[in-house]
Amino acid sequence: MQKLINRVAQANTLLCVGLDPTGSDEDVTRRLPQVIAETAPYAAAFKPNLAFFLSRGNGTQLLRQVVAAVPDGIPVILDGKFGDIANTAMHYAQFAYDVVGVDAVTVNPYMGADAVVPFARPGKFVFALAKTSNHSPIQEAMLQSGEPVSEFTAKLLADLDTTHGNIGLVAGATDAAALGRLRQLCPTQWFLVPGIGAQGGDLASVMKAGLLADGGGLLINASRSIWQAEDSAAAARELMNEINEYRSVTA
Repeated sequence: MQKLINRVAQANTLLCVGLDPTGSDEDVTRRLPQVIAETAPYAAAFKPNLAFFLSRGNGTQLLRQVVAAVPDGIPVILDGKFGDIANTAMHYAQFAYDVVGVDAVTVNPYMGADAVVPFARPGKFVFALAKTSNHSPIQEAMLQSGEPVSEFTAKLLADLDTTHGNIGLVAGATDAAALGRLRQLCPTQWFLVPGIGAQGGDLASVMKAGLLADGGGLLINASRSIWQAEDSAAAARELMNEINEYRSVTA
């Protein structure tokens, strides 16, 4: 967590650059380090999506190359949405942290604390799914208590963070009102926010709903809009500046 906080302060950015590489193996291998180098000045973190790497024969090697290409001081979040019982989760954690060498992961908490805690190593960070950017009848289902599953999940994650201190939430930008309710339930945790750009999330609404008083607490992810841009540096810089405009208004 401290690595992320230091980076946000040093670079004055909340932009998370998602790496969902499309194209041939040759093109992706060539372009990944270029995109990382071009966008690094504007990135609070990089987030390689595991599926886009494992679908390639050299996927693990590419992931290790991503970690090596990211400048020191910028966290790497492996977006694997891991979610299994503790014994299996431990091996996923070993893959993410010891084999690939990332700083954080995304986790699906459907199986409870067992699926989350093995990733909560000291010095590492976990973003657990609470309200994703897609329409999910499961997350939106109402419990007898009158709260949706997403908010029940958020409260469990807040309790885990109280114990471990390194657990945040994934909260999609496509439902800013829901994100705002999660912020009320989790007033200090960091949110990883997908859904800005190609999925249509509204940045202004998200910043108003989720930004912490100190100007932090949100990592705004952009993947396709940067990877597919003719000028990835310009796309990243433009979004970072837009985010910071709302930070100055909202904070």
